[in-house]
Amino acid sequence: MLTSLALIFLVGLSAAALCRALKLPRIIGMLVTGIILGPYALDLLDSMILQASADLRQMALIIILLKAGLSLNLSDLKKVGRPAVMMSCVPATCELLAFVLLAPVFLGVNRIEAAVMGAVLAAVSPAVVVPRMVQLMDRHWGTEKGIPQMIMAGASCDDIYVIVLFSTFTGMAQGGSARWQDFAKIPVSIMVGILVGAAVGFGLALFFETAYARRHYVRNSMKVIVVLGVSFLLVALETWLKPYLPLSGLLAVVAMACALKLKSTAFVSRRLSEKFGKLWLAAEVILFILVGAAVDIRYTIAAGLPAMAMIAAALVFRAFGVFLCMLGTHLNRKERLFCVIAYMPKATVQAAIGSVPLALGLPCGQIVLSVAVLAILITAPLGALGMDATYQKLLTKQGETETK
Repeated sequence: MLTSLALIFLVGLSAAALCRALKLPRIIGMLVTGIILGPYALDLLDSMILQASADLRQMALIIILLKAGLSLNLSDLKKVGRPAVMMSCVPATCELLAFVLLAPVFLGVNRIEAAVMGAVLAAVSPAVVVPRMVQLMDRHWGTEKGIPQMIMAGASCDDIYVIVLFSTFTGMAQGGSARWQDFAKIPVSIMVGILVGAAVGFGLALFFETAYARRHYVRNSMKVIVVLGVSFLLVALETWLKPYLPLSGLLAVVAMACALKLKSTAFVSRRLSEKFGKLWLAAEVILFILVGAAVDIRYTIAAGLPAMAMIAAALVFRAFGVFLCMLGTHLNRKERLFCVIAYMPKATVQAAIGSVPLALGLPCGQIVLSVAVLAILITAPLGALGMDATYQKLLTKQGETETK
């Protein structure tokens, strides 16, 4: 197992560095590393790591959600208003609709399986988008109209929305049918998750403040361990309460992080966000390499043209959803086009949940994973390179006269 871990970290980071030098997203190198080291290629990874990969992936997902919750600035949502709220759900809903309508034709799956696939593929990748939006804000490109803030806030919430839908649709797929009660549980699951997570977050903040007031200072590193432990319990709570009350454990984790940030001082929340960012550096490598290792590249190649056609059609639906969000705003056509490009990359959520249907034994598991990986390999570099190449042409730098 130690040899496998050494290969995961050393080869994975080397491949990521190579991709970064080529101006490609680092995750592409990690995915390719996983495919090469995995059981369908060189078979160099220990079977014990592969058996524990589902739990490791879920831990990585919790870490990135905590990081997103601690980094999300609620004032950004208020500043850009309606478009940011719409960007968190409308493009994903449009893309999900594309899969429900077209995947049975392109890929031969049924409607429920198509919904599961759509929920996996519909999320934008904060791992690709957020760092670039931060750079644009630092350089003041598009900031006068709040474009980077809108995209970053929408992308952070978009993942949460899709993950809640994914949990619902996988439950339907396991049951074999869709009932109206299942859809009715979605808003209940969202509301209960937010309420429970917010309550826990405020409770944690109060606990840390009380300990500090009584001169029992809790180090930030210890706070990270406590927050992680509570997060694991929140996700487990979803399973414990499933027969009695729908609850989104992952949404509760994000709500807890947001409440913790809101109640804590700016210094404490920033330090916690930084520490979870450092944890994510290791979790990211494990996540994407294990996802790559789960891919039977022969099956992905076989899915090839129909899967690529499905991904292309879904991106058209997603672009339409982004344009819907921009209606009534003061953005010009070039700025709206940039928003479409920025909402193209897929990576983080697809890597985290793409192999879940396969692990659950769903008949569509292999094709869902194959399409998810193919979507990452296509859209992550296209979106990243597209943003880097067009922001100076499509956006206006703050302080400059708009001539576009």
